[in-house]
Amino acid sequence: MIQPVIKASRPRLWVCSDCLLRRTLSPLLRQQRRRFTGFTAHAPKTLTGAIPVTHKNADTKHDDSLLRSIFDSPETWKQFSGDKHGRNVGLFRNAYLTSPHGFLDFAQVSLGKARALVDKVLNAQSLDEYRAIVRHLDRLSDILCRVLDMADFVRVTHPDQQIQRTASMAWDMMYEYMNQLNTMTGLYDQLVKAMDNPHVSTTWSEEERMVAEVLKLDFAKSAVHFPKDARDKFVHLSSAISQTGTNFIQHMEPKIPYTTVEKSRMMGMDPVEVKRMASMGKVYVQTLSPQASIALRTVRDDHARHQLFMASRTASRRTVHTLEELMLLRGESAKLSGFESYGHLVLHDRMMASTPESVRQFLQALSENTRPQAQQEVADLTAAKRAHKGDDATLEPWDKDFYAESIRQAIKSRQKREDLSSYFSLGTVMQGLSRIFTRLYGIRFVPREPMPGETWHPDVRRLDVVSDVEGHVAVLYCDLFYRPLKSPNPAHFTLRCSRELSPHEIAETAHTQTENPHVLIPSFESAEFAANDGMAYSRSQDGAIKQLPTIALVCDFPQQSHNRPALLSFFQLETLFHEMGHAIHSILARTSFQNVSGTRCATDLAELPSTLMEYFAADPSVLALFARHYETDNPLPYEWVDNKIREARRFEALDTENQIILAMLDQELHSSKALQGHIDSTEIFHSLQRQYSTAPPDPQGTAWQGFFGHLVGYGSTYYSYLFDRVLAQRVWNVVFNSGQGGAALQRENGERLKENLLKWGGSKDPWKCLAGALKDERLEGGGEKAMKLVGSWGGQRGTKSDQAV
Repeated sequence: MIQPVIKASRPRLWVCSDCLLRRTLSPLLRQQRRRFTGFTAHAPKTLTGAIPVTHKNADTKHDDSLLRSIFDSPETWKQFSGDKHGRNVGLFRNAYLTSPHGFLDFAQVSLGKARALVDKVLNAQSLDEYRAIVRHLDRLSDILCRVLDMADFVRVTHPDQQIQRTASMAWDMMYEYMNQLNTMTGLYDQLVKAMDNPHVSTTWSEEERMVAEVLKLDFAKSAVHFPKDARDKFVHLSSAISQTGTNFIQHMEPKIPYTTVEKSRMMGMDPVEVKRMASMGKVYVQTLSPQASIALRTVRDDHARHQLFMASRTASRRTVHTLEELMLLRGESAKLSGFESYGHLVLHDRMMASTPESVRQFLQALSENTRPQAQQEVADLTAAKRAHKGDDATLEPWDKDFYAESIRQAIKSRQKREDLSSYFSLGTVMQGLSRIFTRLYGIRFVPREPMPGETWHPDVRRLDVVSDVEGHVAVLYCDLFYRPLKSPNPAHFTLRCSRELSPHEIAETAHTQTENPHVLIPSFESAEFAANDGMAYSRSQDGAIKQLPTIALVCDFPQQSHNRPALLSFFQLETLFHEMGHAIHSILARTSFQNVSGTRCATDLAELPSTLMEYFAADPSVLALFARHYETDNPLPYEWVDNKIREARRFEALDTENQIILAMLDQELHSSKALQGHIDSTEIFHSLQRQYSTAPPDPQGTAWQGFFGHLVGYGSTYYSYLFDRVLAQRVWNVVFNSGQGGAALQRENGERLKENLLKWGGSKDPWKCLAGALKDERLEGGGEKAMKLVGSWGGQRGTKSDQAV
């Protein structure tokens, strides 16, 4: 299948573990979902809009208090949200989505608009018509993404099966049309003509020129400019790559499915768990299971751990063969496209690194920076083993997790067990996030009563994001509580991107029609609402009208009970801060073009705002804003948090070193080696471990790379996780002065980050954005030197007490 030129803003497939764990449910789980629909059975087809929200003269203290209450008290939420009788406004207030069939109506109307825009682009002749091509193509992308992004979210999140099905049908309809667009060489030709004509391109804004480059790259990746024979071959290769990648993920298997261990050798592991897995004096541990991981951390017997380690680090020959076949297919596709390797092809497109050599420079510099601390951690592990086994004992690969766990347990035993979660009720955390953003960016969360049909479940809270300068700037739907069969993976979804609605686009809503006579188009109170399907928009002081970013945050936190609110662990607190970092990027980057809106920036920059928010979650001045005991209202003693972080990061350098090796493996497998007709992924992985690992490398006979499923989604961009982690640490240290003296909450620091980086989305060169935020001219040109410089900044995150020392 050809790479879509017009792409939906799906959650990205890379970077942090939270964001990597995507939300796809098996068909069986979908069939078992409890039925609930936000649609009324006989909703009227003709709707009107509502007056835009202004939130002028709001009582901010009341909003702040209410924000905590609606998340902490089920009764308060029940009273606030009221009854759901009355006119159905449609899911997300999209006037088409008042019934399950509405998704199909929405798709049909959107297809009509898209075809009309395609005709305009293909028939452009005058200078003015060519000047409008970028705006038309961006709007074409937005029209399709309005359906695709919303349908993609609904088909995996909504609890009603019928709505899931129609959302999937709408998604398929729009995706099929995208594939048709990819064969239209005329769209590419017209765009190139416009870009090559100085009488056209010089009239464009910087943002417009950036969008033109993005669109041109997307067209090129789809092979639309190839001769027919080459394009047919590209389509065949793309299909084979997709199928092989799916096979690798779905049929990944170990060489040995079960590891058999003598029961007497399993001492140290939970005896109840051991008994459950035992039969006739033997314990049967599933090779790829949580129990195998727990056993490697807790079983005292060296021989047993050796058995489990070897089995859990060895993929089957078939799995490894499938992986290597995928690499060869990608290499062939890159060669057909005129690139030296698949890595060159991917990094050429919207990546700060640009080339594999730049990535190599970053990873090697980071490795050198990390090695001293990693060596100290290995020395600590070795000392722990020698204290157990004698002075001549050496550290083996299967010892690392066991002795790391024993050291962590020793740290825990010296500390008083304190319940941090009692200080992190969900309501106080949401209240805290609003207070943080108010201080840094002048925006706050205002609870808003959802209208009938607006949300997909009664647990969903709607928040309006309100700026003290611009008024209403975004809509945020929070689906944060656990319910049966709901995906446990936290995620941020952009349901609708920021984009400016042109006067012509608004005026043409009076003539909206569809070729299908069975599709009824809702009526709206105003042309502005009609241009945005009934959803929220804003009008700036200069009269420009923008569709507001509409965002959904999904988590799986515990439900409230009658006697206490939902309480979050520190890990869950970090998770919510991380996902809110994605949301704030979408909220602040209110661009005029949706192709560069919010998180649609350089792919290896997109996790910077979210990773940065994790530093705020551990800052004492930030925690002092909201972290109070839900019963006594006592403030959280910060040393408890400091101890928790110290324990969690005890072997962070070794973890970083392992991630560096995986990023290097990703680069090597997608290098020109894959064009040579054969690739030995096992030897490549072992060679990298021998060269860069401070910890003992995997022994011969293992083949762990066969379990590296992220190779499919990342495809030579796995380094991005480490890259953004280093950048986030640098921004925290430089822009926010590591939180010292309350710098984490100073408005001038927030404005510095917003004005230089966050507000641009993907509309400005990311290296210039970063150079501006950090006030470091060495970054402006990007390239290998800049990547190496970033790698040299890498280090381990310290706690506040570390910084004090």
